Order: sequence, then C-alpha cells, then structure tokens
Amino acid sequence: MNHRERIHAALRGAPSPSSGLDHTPVTLWRHFPNDDQSAEKLAARVVEFQRKFDFDFVKVTPAGGYPAEMYGARLRTPDTGSVKFREGSRDYITRPVNALADWDKITPLDATNPVFARELTALRLIRPQLGGDVHILQTIFSPLNTALNLAGDRLYADLRAQPDVLHRALRALTQTTVRFAVASLRAGADAIFFATQMATSARLTLDEYRAFGEPYDVQALEALRAAKADFIFLHIHGLDIFFDELARYPVDIINWHDRRTAPSLKEARTSTALRSAQRALAGGINEWDTLAAKPRDDVIAEARDAIAQTDGRGFILAAGCVIPTDTPEENVRAVLEAARG
Repeated sequence: MNHRERIHAALRGAPSPSSGLDHTPVTLWRHFPNDDQSAEKLAARVVEFQRKFDFDFVKVTPAGGYPAEMYGARLRTPDTGSVKFREGSRDYITRPVNALADWDKITPLDATNPVFARELTALRLIRPQLGGDVHILQTIFSPLNTALNLAGDRLYADLRAQPDVLHRALRALTQTTVRFAVASLRAGADAIFFATQMATSARLTLDEYRAFGEPYDVQALEALRAAKADFIFLHIHGLDIFFDELARYPVDIINWHDRRTAPSLKEARTSTALRSAQRALAGGINEWDTLAAKPRDDVIAEARDAIAQTDGRGFILAAGCVIPTDTPEENVRAVLEAARG
C-alpha cells in the first residue's frame, strides 16, 4: 500500500490494521524559515524533509505571512530562540492596511503577482521529485485570516464599525484565495490544507465568525471541490475553537490542537456535528509540550493513546500544527514508529 492509497483508506474510515489499511497514516509538517523566501530553497527543503521521514502526505508550508506579502506586507525573521523563531513564523515590519480607506485598495490578485508566482514555482519543483504515490498539499489561509494579516488588530474595530467595507475586502480576498488554490492544484498540489486562525472565541464571537468568516470559507471550499482537489484538510488553529460549526464544512479531514483544547479526539469522533457526514480526524500529538520537549517514550505513548481514542479508524496521526524547527529527530521518528510499529 503506498501513501496515496493509505490516505484514501483512512478517508473511507477503514480501521487499522485491516484488509483496507495496513497501518495508521502519519504525517508531520514544519516551516523552513528564510529558505521559504525562495521557491528553489523551499522546494529543496520540503523534498529533503519528505525523503528523510517518508510521511504519508506532504504539506508544503510557505511563510505564514505569504498572503499578506502578496499585498505588499514586509516581514522579518524574529529573534533567535524566541517562540516565533522556533515556530518558523516571521514578524511584520509593515502591513498593507493601516487606515479604513486602505481596505478598498484590496483587489483580487493572480499569478502575475511575484509572491503568488513564487509559491507556484515551488510546487512545480517539488512534484516531479516526489513522484505520484504521495499527496502534496498546498497551504491556503481563509480570507478572514488573510484580512487579519493585512491589518493586524485594527481588523476587529473595522469589522465592527464598518462591516460593509470589510465585506468588500473579503470578497476580493476570497477571489485571490480561490485563484491561488486552483493554480496550486494545476502546479503540482493535488490536495489542499485550508487553515484558519479566526474560528475561536479568543478573536471573535460565533455570530461574528458566521458573518465574516464562514460565508467566505465555504465559498472557497466549494470552489476547491469544483476544481477537483483530491481532498481538503481543514486546520482549525487556536484554543476555544468553534469546532461544531466548522465540522460541518465541506472538507474531508479535520485537524486542531486536540491536546490543548476541546474536543478530544474521542469526543470529536462521537460528536453530533460529525454524525451527519464522514470526516477523518488528524492529530493526537502535542507539538510543543510533548514532541519538542519530552523523551521519545512519552511521544510514543501519546501517539498510541491518540490511535486508541479513534480505534485507528478514519484517523491520521499528526501534530496539532507545525512542529517546532528544533524538534529532536528521534522524536519525529518515534511518531513514525508508533503509527507503523
């Protein structure tokens, strides 16, 4: 069974082990700071990471601020040793939206944009090197998530005071999101990692998310369905998330920080929100407190517990988000051992 077949078996809900699935699918992903500013360097690092560990799918992880870069944001590498540095994210020097009127400057972009083109070039370089038996996922951020990156915290005041202005900008951002995602599928990705950091009560009320997040998310996801993405992987970032709301999205796999916020994997498997449709779950590993910080035996124990919570059915062993850049290699291999052993 190759990687692609194993993921498809998990999507069907096949148990592990069984005639349908030889072992629990497993994957981890990380940032490659500084190298992610070059298509060639990013592609080389992604290929190197996959060849070293042989994960069941490959998530391409561009710089987290790439959608804001498309609109002119300037970013820098944070101080060495900081949490942001270990995460692989970057600090904003400037943002495109600094006044209410700036929202009306946000227009749909296409592949003539240099950052847009940079990320597509990386995919075109990665695909032939990894072959056809493993899925390659492009990372796509929700339109509202991109709006936050464009404006920073002023987004919240503008959203509440001038909703019509935000809706105009979000329509443009949704067009850019869809264009980039579809172009990524044509450039070498065959599935999509769709991420939002906005579906949490720490940022918005549920009603606000339903007004400014959900309609644009669903529009983008439906466009990806129409573009024949092999599957859509939804990542819900943060704590106190609107899990039940997003569990109804038209996606195939749901991933969140299950070791840090409700629901647990076991609770999610039996939740009302997931009873009406088949959704695979991905997670089980605390990337900071366990994977990057504890001995390998603790990593294996946490991984095996995650598999037990789901009975290994419709499940992909993964972390709650990107793994720290200084994660010990032996702990990455411990996750693989737990899934495949």
